[in-house]
Amino acid sequence: MEDLSDLYQEIILSHNKRPRNGEPLIPCTHQADGFNPLCGDKLTVYLRKPDEQVDEIACNTEGCAISRASGSIMTSMVQGKTISEIETLIEETKALLTGDEEPEIDLAQHGDMAALVGVRKFPARIKCATLAWHALESALKGEVDATTE
Repeated sequence: MEDLSDLYQEIILSHNKRPRNGEPLIPCTHQADGFNPLCGDKLTVYLRKPDEQVDEIACNTEGCAISRASGSIMTSMVQGKTISEIETLIEETKALLTGDEEPEIDLAQHGDMAALVGVRKFPARIKCATLAWHALESALKGEVDATTE
């Protein structure tokens, strides 16, 4: 189990230091801002979605390692997916990070997102891990601000 914990820490640090798709995406068709007052995380999710598929996505984040890693992982997971697939991913991710029952982690299915499951033990950090996902959900709905409430 120690090896898995080390791997998860390495994944989070990698995404924090070198976030994927972290530069603003201008022009974009949709965007939403997210703010976590508990930690001070601020981010903007940008989408290019000309139809029912997200062609490009970016998440520009200023914040803690968990928030930056989550945004980076999220963009890697949803790039090129349909809106329906993304909506399913959003719900699965929220359940994975906030659900009442301890999740069964399938690395093949959850990929790097599995590294963030440990935040469940630290309730104040759950909002750091879910902020980008809430902003993505808001952007898809045409809303400009996201909340983790």
